[in-house]
Amino acid sequence: MPLTMASIGETNMIRRVGGNEETRRFLENLGFVAGTEVTVLSAIGGNVIVNIKDSRVAINADMARYIMV
Repeated sequence: MPLTMASIGETNMIRRVGGNEETRRFLENLGFVAGTEVTVLSAIGGNVIVNIKDSRVAINADMARYIMV
């Protein structure tokens, strides 16, 4: 399922990151790589704030749809 559908407070494992090459590279630079644990802290209108690799990162709904957990 896409990251936008994950429950708040739930820790998930990233299964795969989709999108074109530029999008995947952007998300990898933020720490979104397969096998990494990610916790959704807040979700408003599909936009999410997550805790990944001891950092808080905010991404919009379009980017969150590319991240499969």
